[in-house]
Amino acid sequence: MTGGAASVRHDAASADTGVDALRVVIVAHDSGDWLLRGVAAVLAQDPALELVVVDNASRDGSIERLPRDPRLRILRNPDNRGFGAACNQGAAGCGGDWLLFLNPDCELPRGALTALRDHAARDPRIGALGAQLLDADGAPQAASRRSTPRPAQALRLALGLRPSPASEPFVPQVAPAVEAVDAVSGALMLMPRALFERLGGFDTGYVLHCEDLDLCRRVLDSGHLVAIANDVRVPHHKGTSSRRRPVWVEWQKHRGMLRYFRKFDAATSPPWLRALVPAGIAMRFPLAAFRAWRAARRARRATFSASD
Repeated sequence: MTGGAASVRHDAASADTGVDALRVVIVAHDSGDWLLRGVAAVLAQDPALELVVVDNASRDGSIERLPRDPRLRILRNPDNRGFGAACNQGAAGCGGDWLLFLNPDCELPRGALTALRDHAARDPRIGALGAQLLDADGAPQAASRRSTPRPAQALRLALGLRPSPASEPFVPQVAPAVEAVDAVSGALMLMPRALFERLGGFDTGYVLHCEDLDLCRRVLDSGHLVAIANDVRVPHHKGTSSRRRPVWVEWQKHRGMLRYFRKFDAATSPPWLRALVPAGIAMRFPLAAFRAWRAARRARRATFSASD
């Protein structure tokens, strides 16, 4: 446990479940009812798991409403330490074979954990495994499979241009059960615990966004595969916490883009590109922040209208 965090186990008499083969880590921040639903879905999966919820200073009362279960441990931080730092905190001290990082607004269907673990165990080359994430209407989310960001792609994105077709991840019409990709979403990512520790976990220099792309790139650089389990379909109600601070979230997203470029690609890019990418990211931020603020405002209005 990292300094400053308060640890709560909902059943003190069962402080050691003896079951640590798979640990699920959920990072929460004012995640509301989605956290309760996500936790319930995890606990319904498999009795042989440990669930750690790392709370980044929630004030909505959702943590206090979590169920009592000997498999559930809660780490409460006095401030928001960021997604990657909280994931590392939740993974610390794990003695099992697998770590699953899961967003609080992902609802695992029954049997999903077993299917993911079976897929990963069949191919020891897999270093990170995601699933097909779904919108509320059942439509696949594009972030489930992603291409490795490259400088030219980053520049096009920063300038508000559409990505080139070559940078878009290939989506086969008949997808195999498990498919190698460049990157998967940190909303759901299964990793061998030993590899996660060997890579040093998430880069805590990111606060929110791009840390999953960073970790997937390091998985690939280590000689392992990043893959998606197309036959594991998981509803993901994305952005539930982010809507409360849309401008801050966009700032962290753009900050993450710049960190990723400087970390992986700046040294091998020509000088003109090293100058243009940061400038493009800075130019893109005001419009992106305004759009995010407007979208969050519309979502709040729709929620209020539905509750009337």
